Amino acid sequence: MPKLFAPLAVALALAGGSALAQAPAAAPAAAPAPAYSSRVITLAEAKAVAAAAEAEARKNGWTMVIVVLESNGQQVLAQKMDGTQYGSNEVALKKAQTATNFRRPTSVFQEAVKSGTLNAIFTGATAVEGGELLLVDGKIVGAIGVSGGTSAQDGVVARAGQAALK
Repeated sequence: MPKLFAPLAVALALAGGSALAQAPAAAPAAAPAPAYSSRVITLAEAKAVAAAAEAEARKNGWTMVIVVLESNGQQVLAQKMDGTQYGSNEVALKKAQTATNFRRPTSVFQEAVKSGTLNAIFTGATAVEGGELLLVDGKIVGAIGVSGGTSAQDGVVARAGQAALK
């Protein structure tokens, strides 16, 4: 009798082995990042973005540093509201650089670190909310970086600036 069960056991083992070797379903693909525009943000546009961001910060009683970059990473405008800590100058710049270099908001990196899918020491990216892309006709013309409050507050102010660019 045991000889009759041996082929059956081998067949079951082989059938089960292929099921165990299947890869899990792939996660849904992320939305494609927007393309860079053939133009960059103008100084007038950058001033409008910064003014909207500053108005949002003032409305909430927050002091912030606001940086606007061209899509190539070159600075167009930077302003520090009175009373904002000095360290926020560099942080706001790094947030804007991350957004434009990686073509996505810095909040994407922050969430990836929180979920454990990205190491917190990811080279070249600032994984803290407050960096947003500036788009015209769906294409990147620049980025805004904001620092001075909590990461959520920085994000609110950056998105207020972003919304000013039509």
